[in-house]
Amino acid sequence: MNIIFTRPLIDSEDFMMNFFSSGHKIIHVPTLSISESNMEPISTEDYSGLIFTSANAVRFLKLKNNNKNIKCFCVGSLTEKSIRLKGFSNTVAASGTVNALKNIIINSKGDLDKLKLAYLCGDIVFYELDKELKKEGFEINKIVNYTSSKITNLNDKNIDLIKKYPPNIALIYSKRSAESFDEIIRKYSLAELMTHCKVMCISKKIEEFLKSKGWRKTEIFSPGEELIRIDQIKNEHY
Repeated sequence: MNIIFTRPLIDSEDFMMNFFSSGHKIIHVPTLSISESNMEPISTEDYSGLIFTSANAVRFLKLKNNNKNIKCFCVGSLTEKSIRLKGFSNTVAASGTVNALKNIIINSKGDLDKLKLAYLCGDIVFYELDKELKKEGFEINKIVNYTSSKITNLNDKNIDLIKKYPPNIALIYSKRSAESFDEIIRKYSLAELMTHCKVMCISKKIEEFLKSKGWRKTEIFSPGEELIRIDQIKNEHY
């Protein structure tokens, strides 16, 4: 199958190799540029836990000390894998949505020695997790440690690849990425080549946005299960 990956290369390289090894054709169309923010290192002694809503927040984490046993609340399995690769072992992962992560944190109240948490995130968030947790009695320090900007340009090589291998699947991991993807397809008049493309996204909110823009073939998936689901689609329809 012909698959478009939209995440930055650093987030997609291993995935793309796995898909390539399984016989899929990969077209890398990054839709966001990620940059580190100026962040003062934080001390884990000040908090009973760290909250991560993306692997990018993990990547740009700066700590004053090295307490690898602090509780780490992760939005999904990919983010959890990222923090565990840094040596943190006391981790828990939600099912891929911030709302599910909120519920896990609330249900962990009794396991925390204090309700002060550091929330590491990007400059653009579509769910005010810090405010929701404050309603539940938590003290949240929201720390923006990376920024994202949309990419709406496509190089000639990728245009040629899309024309030569019309995509069957496009993987979208954020609403902002969905916005960029839609803009790119329209800007370069590629809509006709996307007729049979199923756009797979990680949340209902992203799917609703895509449908509002006229994308008819959409599906919500769980991060970490992309290859399994795409192989199922391949066996069902191709």
